Amino acid sequence: MSTTRIATYRGRQSLTGATAFFFERDGRLYAVTSRHVLHDPASGHFPDRVELTLHLDERNLTRTALFSVPLYADERAVWRQGVDSQGEVDVAVIELHPDAIGGEAAIRPFRPEHLRIPESGVAAGEPLLVVGFPLGFYDTVHHLPVVRHAIVSSAFGVRFQGQGYFLTDGRLHRGSSGSPVLMRRPADTGAMPWVLLGVHSSRMDVGTRDQEQDESLGLNCAWYADMLMTLTAIDASPNPAASGPRQAKATGRST
Repeated sequence: MSTTRIATYRGRQSLTGATAFFFERDGRLYAVTSRHVLHDPASGHFPDRVELTLHLDERNLTRTALFSVPLYADERAVWRQGVDSQGEVDVAVIELHPDAIGGEAAIRPFRPEHLRIPESGVAAGEPLLVVGFPLGFYDTVHHLPVVRHAIVSSAFGVRFQGQGYFLTDGRLHRGSSGSPVLMRRPADTGAMPWVLLGVHSSRMDVGTRDQEQDESLGLNCAWYADMLMTLTAIDASPNPAASGPRQAKATGRST
């Protein structure tokens, strides 16, 4: 109930499928995904709305509903994205208003407490779970995502090559963009025993790799999840001076 498939559209035209997850702070609910899922000039990807699949019953998982979210209001983007010292951060949030969703939706969001790193820290090689919809694949009867194993593959807390992400090693595919990157919290037996470490963005490759002789490294970029504290703290009111998405300066590990 924490992770959902997100489908992008331009008008009635279906564009792409990816992953989103829910984050709640101070009574406000957000859908979190990769920024490039919502807006990607490099590939010419410019959807104007997204659809989220919401469960309506925690016991009967076949009961779902599609929730459509317009990405623009009065020609201004409604999502929030972040910037840091190196430029744009590939994480975005969309606030979901309870009145629009309705009271039936069964959602288990992550919260700020899930961002707290254990006192033991996060070591290289730490096992991770990445929850999402790779290549659009999922349990189509119960509308549940699949889980892939990964490990922490760079020094956690250090910006890899100066960027606000760390590396993971795992078999991840298109459609996993926006997936939560999770570590199990030691000795936690609660319903959500997870530490939310990052937001999966994309696979990383080496530009000098010989396409015929060398296999892909199989590494992935995960943007530090503490960016969510910045994105969910900014003023939710529209910025009348800007036609693009609202931007927030990154703090913490993502700075």
